Amino acid sequence: MSTQNPSTSPTAGNAPDEAPPPRWSSYLAIGDSFSEGLWDPYPGEDDHQRGWADLLSQHLSERRVAAGDEPLQYANLAIRGRKLRSILTEQVPAALDLRPDLVSLVGGGNDILRPRADVDLLARHLEHAVARLRGAGIDVLMATGFDASHSPLVGMTRSRSAVFNAHVWSIARRQGAYVVDLWGMRALQDWRMWSADRIHLTPDGHRRVAQAALVGLGQAPDDAAWDDPLAPLPPAPALDRARQNAQWVRAHVVPWAQRRLRGTSSGDGRVPKAPELQPVPLAAG
Repeated sequence: MSTQNPSTSPTAGNAPDEAPPPRWSSYLAIGDSFSEGLWDPYPGEDDHQRGWADLLSQHLSERRVAAGDEPLQYANLAIRGRKLRSILTEQVPAALDLRPDLVSLVGGGNDILRPRADVDLLARHLEHAVARLRGAGIDVLMATGFDASHSPLVGMTRSRSAVFNAHVWSIARRQGAYVVDLWGMRALQDWRMWSADRIHLTPDGHRRVAQAALVGLGQAPDDAAWDDPLAPLPPAPALDRARQNAQWVRAHVVPWAQRRLRGTSSGDGRVPKAPELQPVPLAAG
């Protein structure tokens, strides 16, 4: 495996058919709700989420098949609500057992939502896991946190996220890992990219992140406009915004706070959606 980090020089200007096919024959995603794919359900399967990692596996597999290689093998162990410790102690060992060529390791967001989160300690634990994976010959794709400056509540975590992001880039340089730059995505500054809970992406948001992941891996994006901002909307009246914010607090913030008080998680009792490496089916049509 190469120890170089091409995330600093992506092939964003090349068409997919001009670039060499992905060298990875297997890919495993680990993490929390972001990598599980909330809220991008498969058509007709409301509780079976797709998301950016599934989309990335399809893109990589299609490029391999087009080049005459076997389809990509893919698994996804991510479970909603998982904090970084659970990801590192439960999912990383499973990833080492499965020994894929590429692992996306994205976590820490649920920890950073807590005001007392020790971001430096989180980063140390993250680097230890990345080093274990790299030591086993596995390429690693990480991601920065989102820039939540536009969110009146989640935006309170912005300084913690910024410090964590600096750690992510430093870990990538030291360990030879790849990075998806979510913080720098302009499209994600638009609320239309976010679901009703304002924490998880819409299907279009996941689609754009999958393109960002290709770029982070040094691959050409399929869509040159993957990070173009949406056409602006006229500002909503202040009363409408206040009503929307109140509805969001009732529907999403209060249940989240109640789970914290009870010591429960939205992922309790859930199992990984794709626990074994399997060939990625080609998209219909």
